[in-house]
Amino acid sequence: MAGRFGIAARFVALAVVWGSSFLSIKVGLQGLSPAQVALARVAFGALALAVVLAARRRPLPRDPALWGHLAVVSVLLCAAPFLLFSWAEQYVSSGLASIFNATTPLLTVVFAAAALPAERLTAPRVAGLLLGFAGVLTLVGVWQGVDLSHQLTAQLACLGATTCYGAAFVYLRRFVSPRGADPVVVAFGQTASATVLLALPASAIAVQPMHLTAAVVLSVLALGVLGTGLAYVWNTAVVSSWGAAHASSVTYLTPVVGVVLGVLVLHEPVHWNEPAGAVLVVLGILASHGKLAPGAASSSRSSPLRGDGPARG
Repeated sequence: MAGRFGIAARFVALAVVWGSSFLSIKVGLQGLSPAQVALARVAFGALALAVVLAARRRPLPRDPALWGHLAVVSVLLCAAPFLLFSWAEQYVSSGLASIFNATTPLLTVVFAAAALPAERLTAPRVAGLLLGFAGVLTLVGVWQGVDLSHQLTAQLACLGATTCYGAAFVYLRRFVSPRGADPVVVAFGQTASATVLLALPASAIAVQPMHLTAAVVLSVLALGVLGTGLAYVWNTAVVSSWGAAHASSVTYLTPVVGVVLGVLVLHEPVHWNEPAGAVLVVLGILASHGKLAPGAASSSRSSPLRGDGPARG
């Protein structure tokens, strides 16, 4: 019983930490530039994972090819999306960013269909993608016309970030997972590589003056240590205990947490099309994974792709 309670507590912690990542980004931007937020995020995440690895006495991989793959993953799963989300939240609410983040599983399906022969598009997946696309159009509010403002560009940046996530999860499955590396080691490798990649151009992209208040510092620490570091460890435990498909259901909770925190903490307004679009996106995810079909409950464990990467902040 205690073990099951512990796993459930980790699952809830994942939903809260990943859902609150967008609030942490928004608060961090009050004193830091987008590039500074992204760099601090991966650096603190790598530091937290390094402590975990040291405590568990896990050696780092010596395979140069694996480090090469992790460098690619670090761009797709950390450096690029973290920069894009941080830049985007200068112009859109944290709640809306969290809803866009929920499109990650749909974009993963698209990349998987293109790159993995076993994950071809089926009728349920096509229906799910269409539902999800309708949800995105609802979020953007296309009936209002196309306004090439910072807000629309920021929404496209959020979609760019989730596109990176989708490509990263498929790349992980194809090139990293078959090597059998420890998941926490993989997480450390990608965050450490992302730290190096973002630190190299820091003199050009992260030179703005910093205004470090207690709220800014605590938000960035939570974003890095918890959301980008320890959350990987918790997710590994949940996947091992519950299975990949059930663990990935955290995807459905993170936008709820993100929107609620944005309203309660930052008093962000919520427009009707945002929850409506979120519902369509979630229905699209369920449909693309065959969970709206009769008998879906008995087959929900079948596809390993579904658990490759719950949507993160």
